[in-house]
Amino acid sequence: MKSYRADLHIHSLLSPCGSLDMSPARIIREAKERKIDIIAVADHNSTRQAGLIKKLGQEAGITVLTGAEVNTREEVHCLCLFGDYEATRTFQEFLDARLPEEENDVVIFGDQIVVDEDEQIVYTEDRLLISTLRAGIKEIETLVHKLNGLFIPAHIDRPYSGILDRLGFIPENLEYDALELSYRMPETEICGQHPELCGKYFLRSSDAHYPKDIGRATTTFELEENSFEAVRAYLRSKLNQ
Repeated sequence: MKSYRADLHIHSLLSPCGSLDMSPARIIREAKERKIDIIAVADHNSTRQAGLIKKLGQEAGITVLTGAEVNTREEVHCLCLFGDYEATRTFQEFLDARLPEEENDVVIFGDQIVVDEDEQIVYTEDRLLISTLRAGIKEIETLVHKLNGLFIPAHIDRPYSGILDRLGFIPENLEYDALELSYRMPETEICGQHPELCGKYFLRSSDAHYPKDIGRATTTFELEENSFEAVRAYLRSKLNQ
């Protein structure tokens, strides 16, 4: 077994709130410099920049989980992460079919672009990616697990977009793989506020929108190998403890 540092919540320049400095090459370079072994690309309601980041990660020796931070019908943010191209592509089709036709206002929300290895724009998303999907949290969770992915309610302690604020509780039938805390929230504090969560497995991630924030919070995994499958097995072993 070996220890691996992971940051499973990073936004690229595709997210409207993400800095234009968050190019695929910059993300991998910053992760490498901070000695992060595993990252996840989690742009809002889109996976379109994840493929190139995964490719660059492989070249740099960094495992990249591909996916998105979705905004469910209940306005709950959740990380949906995958290990292979086919699952990510299928999930993107799902997102495309359920993202409302609300146009992005670049002046208000920012650009939503995909770039290539030379940082040239190859795609612009015209629909507002931070919109609420036409899909509920349970429907999304079920699909993610059907695709052998990881489903993780994001920053559960945050107002407005965390599951505890939006729903007031975590549904008993929701099959999550971990719970993510904001980088500022101590585990002791969330357990004090919600005793029913004591003993649950919590992730810490950066939720980085700017290069300087990559790795400001990480989680250490004890794995036999650096791979998506090993991360998934590790998290599920923690759930079954």
